[in-house]
Amino acid sequence: MQIAVLADIHGNYRALQSVLEDIDKSGIDEIVSLGDVVGYGPEPEEVVKALQKRDVVSVMGNHELALISSSYFNRLNPDPRESLVITRRLLSEDSLDWISNLRASIVHRGIRLVHGCPPQSITVYLFSPTENRLRRVFSTYPEKICFAGHTHALDIFRLAEGNIDSRELQITDYQLDPQARYLILPGSVGQPRDMINSKAKYAVFDTQNHFLQIKAVEYDRDTTVRLLKERDFPASNSRRLNW
Repeated sequence: MQIAVLADIHGNYRALQSVLEDIDKSGIDEIVSLGDVVGYGPEPEEVVKALQKRDVVSVMGNHELALISSSYFNRLNPDPRESLVITRRLLSEDSLDWISNLRASIVHRGIRLVHGCPPQSITVYLFSPTENRLRRVFSTYPEKICFAGHTHALDIFRLAEGNIDSRELQITDYQLDPQARYLILPGSVGQPRDMINSKAKYAVFDTQNHFLQIKAVEYDRDTTVRLLKERDFPASNSRRLNW
């Protein structure tokens, strides 16, 4: 079975559209989302409806958490807070209800899905984790494969025969060792920060062959930027799309 893994769509419907078109052309069986489907981007309602239409399995991201938790919302920086105030106005009650019922972590097809850090943190980042920290993280859950988001970066961490190694992922294919354990960060659909290019990133994992693909697709960035301006989102949201 081939599973498309999407992370950090962030209300960027144009990016999601291009990714979904690429998925449909590739004959992929299922789609899962690692959260932060809203926040920063100008079309959160369209994103949620597209995921609902396809019955996408999704976990809660920290931007979804901020919509339902005032205490967490108040911990965010000013631009994310302003973006979420606008986002809330653009979301229907049905979409807000869907968001409020998302879980912190899901095990799907034997694969752990989490937004921040396994086993179930929505808010903790995995920026350049040390080997000791990775050992602690791997010890907290039993699954061989875990996908996480939140950083918007492309990274893979492997535990094999007691040894841990880390590397940045590229836009290419990887044969994984079925005997090893992996923690994979598949980049961002809606606001990439991987320093490769500004295309929408996502992963495809073949559960039978343990084959991982990292894909990058172009999208209508100009329309996204125009809508951000029209809907009064912070200017930094547009700048982050065009580095």
